Amino acid sequence: MSGSVEVRQFLLRYEGGDPAGVPTQRSGQADAPRVSDDQVRRARLAVAAGATDAQDCAQLLDMLGLVPDEEGVNPVQR
Repeated sequence: MSGSVEVRQFLLRYEGGDPAGVPTQRSGQADAPRVSDDQVRRARLAVAAGATDAQDCAQLLDMLGLVPDEEGVNPVQR
């Protein structure tokens, strides 16, 4: 159990949060790392593997921003 507490404290320090409280909110888009095409592909595969059926998969992909818009850009990559 102490291992998970140590990991959480490390992650909070890495994200700039307070180990005793809630991590701080990122200031803007400049701080946010870009999502690669490979990450999108792997996320889609993970969603498909966990979905109960095709409709569930489509809804989850849409909610997560993994469905390309009219311009062919995934919302998660904007």
